[in-house]
Amino acid sequence: MAILVNGERIDDALIRQEAQLVKARLREVAPGDDPIAIDMRAWEWARENVIERILFRQAAMNDPDLASEAVLPGQENEAELRVSRLAAKVTAKVARPKKKDVTDYYRRHRDGFYTPEMVRVSHIVKNIDENNDKQSAWDAMQAIQEELKQGKPFEQVADLLSDCPGSGGDLGFFGRGQMVEEFETAIFSLKVGEVSQIIRSPFGFHIAQLYQRKAEGVPELAEVWSDIEQILIRDRKEKCIEDFVDRLRAAADIRKA
Repeated sequence: MAILVNGERIDDALIRQEAQLVKARLREVAPGDDPIAIDMRAWEWARENVIERILFRQAAMNDPDLASEAVLPGQENEAELRVSRLAAKVTAKVARPKKKDVTDYYRRHRDGFYTPEMVRVSHIVKNIDENNDKQSAWDAMQAIQEELKQGKPFEQVADLLSDCPGSGGDLGFFGRGQMVEEFETAIFSLKVGEVSQIIRSPFGFHIAQLYQRKAEGVPELAEVWSDIEQILIRDRKEKCIEDFVDRLRAAADIRKA
């Protein structure tokens, strides 16, 4: 059955579409729950989600301070722009967390910041595929290895000669289990600054250089300070919007169509 939100009709199809997304999330967090109970819960949550989005959009469209200039091709449409501006307006007074807020959060959630051993490497790869056979890839990688032995910068060689150029071959930080076994085994055995021998993997041949290594464990507060600040700011902004929507709902006319 359709719903009227301040006179605007919301068809079941929109709620049904939202319910499919909610249902998928519920099944992830509670895989053992009764399917019928999940369906009913998903429908109720979807209905509330849709109503809240409609109320927020209506408030944005009715606020004359949020009117924009003509929307150019490729930009967000008028409603999306106004919704973004209303969200910014509602959360504009959210203050930066105090030192005590950050330290308290760290103390309560310290274990949640645990990270496994991580390494940061750059690599050079010569692929083996329909365009490159094993021997030609091997020959190319041996030539690359000689260039590195002659002292040419790893990043420069990576960008010029790797089959995956760009950013000096930087793969960023990663932990165990994120790369193919052959590559991972070689990488985690390197010392910081060391360049590997040629590594054979299912994809082809690689040479890698280890730049940084982070030991497993919980980082110090200073290392995650800015992350915690962002978490607290995000949570406070969400609470501001929730309270704003609650006020809209309390004054809204919501009924079955």
